[in-house]
Amino acid sequence: MNTRPSTWPASLALLAALLVVWWAISHAGWLSPAFLPTPEATAASLAEGVRGDLLRASLSTAVRVLQGWLLASLAGVALGAAIAGSATLRPWVQPTLEFLRPLPASAVMPLAIALYGLSPAMVLFVIAFGALWPTLLGTVHGITAIEPRLVDVARCLRLSRVAFLWKMGLPHAAPDIVAGLRLSLTVSLIVGTLGEMLASQEGLGLAILLAARAYRASELFACLVLLSLIGLAGHALLVLAERWLLRGRAG
Repeated sequence: MNTRPSTWPASLALLAALLVVWWAISHAGWLSPAFLPTPEATAASLAEGVRGDLLRASLSTAVRVLQGWLLASLAGVALGAAIAGSATLRPWVQPTLEFLRPLPASAVMPLAIALYGLSPAMVLFVIAFGALWPTLLGTVHGITAIEPRLVDVARCLRLSRVAFLWKMGLPHAAPDIVAGLRLSLTVSLIVGTLGEMLASQEGLGLAILLAARAYRASELFACLVLLSLIGLAGHALLVLAERWLLRGRAG
């Protein structure tokens, strides 16, 4: 569900309330600053970091996540359309999909390390694996749920399978595909951060790990803010893309 402008005041009010609670708890001294920094200290670390290492780490994470997400998106839509468009292939592949779908992306990290070592390729592989399933399953669901009368129309027009998928199947499945893309972007960011921690690759994941080990809480929180901003920017772009793709369905 998209956030409407009318909900922005309530969202901003909730965010302000959370910041006030954070400020009050951090200044009350209930927790050590090594574990809970003040908002002011976090803002200072954020301002200092974006002029140095944190900006470079943010760009590395954003590029890596984008690469893995795009790879998974293209593969997910292509494989999903091929599976959904083939009544012969679907019964054979569907059980395998249901078997692999619940497998956490983090569980394949040992396999990825065995294949690629602690390298950027390993992180990219894990991101793509984790982000593949929401898009693939959304594509399959959207195409297989197409109106039967449209299938009859396609038969009457003697459309080929590829033409049917391109002109009817994918447009009909667009809402499910976009929903899968949005979910897969979140998965990509989570798995990418974890992969950077494990493989010691430059990015916000490694920055978070190093800050935690050194008890630099303000820097750690600044990294979390940057991760949230990357996710928010990606979500906003996908919302705009969704509105453009589905503009003909308004009303």
